[in-house]
Amino acid sequence: MGTTGKIIVVAVIALLALTFIFYPKFKKEDKEVIPTSSRSTKLTVNALVVKDEVLNNDLRVTGSLIPNESVVLKSEVSGRVERINFSEGEKVRKGQLLVQLNDDEVRAEIEKLNFTKKLNTDNEFRQKQLLTKEAISQEEYETALTTLNTTLSEIKVRQIQLQKHKIVAPFDGIIGLRKVSSGSYINSSDELVTLYSINPIKLDLSVPGKYAAEVNKNDVISFTVDAYEDELFEGKIYAIEPQIDPETRSIKIRAVSENSSGKLLPGQFAKITLTISKFDKAILIPTEAVIPELNGKKVFVRNNGKVENRQIQTGIRMSNTIQVTDGLQAGDTVITTGILQIRPGMAVDLNLTSE
Repeated sequence: MGTTGKIIVVAVIALLALTFIFYPKFKKEDKEVIPTSSRSTKLTVNALVVKDEVLNNDLRVTGSLIPNESVVLKSEVSGRVERINFSEGEKVRKGQLLVQLNDDEVRAEIEKLNFTKKLNTDNEFRQKQLLTKEAISQEEYETALTTLNTTLSEIKVRQIQLQKHKIVAPFDGIIGLRKVSSGSYINSSDELVTLYSINPIKLDLSVPGKYAAEVNKNDVISFTVDAYEDELFEGKIYAIEPQIDPETRSIKIRAVSENSSGKLLPGQFAKITLTISKFDKAILIPTEAVIPELNGKKVFVRNNGKVENRQIQTGIRMSNTIQVTDGLQAGDTVITTGILQIRPGMAVDLNLTSE
């Protein structure tokens, strides 16, 4: 073997010797480093201690305000407007004269008939005296009596016509904007003014037909209107349509609300809340805590410091919470975060939240 070959052999032997000497040290150091880098800590999760709460199962719908009563006033006869006896927008009382039509012609006819009435009354009296003396026949007397009664009937007809020249308020209310002026000639089809009764005021609303059995007469509703967004008004259901609309599959409802302040006006849009059921004791948890499964739903709870599964059944769902009808009871600690990281049997630290 040459000199070069000897040098190579010596170098290989030296390298192997160094590897043998230092490899156990490197291995020992690796064993010491690995446990340090993989040291684990408890997972901290948010949790909620559930409790019994009052739950109102509210249904939110929209509706419209309508007057308690309203009528478009028209005249039953044609004629010239002689006097308008109201100011637009004012309150009026039942029976108050609102519009007077010219009635001179009818009054003249009544005056004429009154003269005829006097003549026929005197004639009937004389004929009755003659009948008593058997100077005339019964038929002659009855003719005189019929003539008198006919005149009296004609006077009643004219008096009724006279009243039709007066347009009066049929109920207490607020008068709207008039559509005629004094001196105008109107026909029976012409609209004069609209009268509204708005205290109390009514609401029309519709709810899905599936709630028909849960909506009842005298149920209380609450609502807001755009003009007073921060003020909550209350009403009471007093009538329910006895059929479901076949086109919308909804049921029409009418409610009534006190309106002595006059803030509520017919035609306003209302946002209505209707409580269709109420639970005095209900357990509510955040929806994100519920884990859907093939055969139902579950949540994670901490029991004795460890995570465990709990099968549950749910009820009413709100925007952020859901009712638990079975599987939990007041005092249970439900984990609401870290759902994908935890497993049954794990020990976790809790950050308790109020909701």
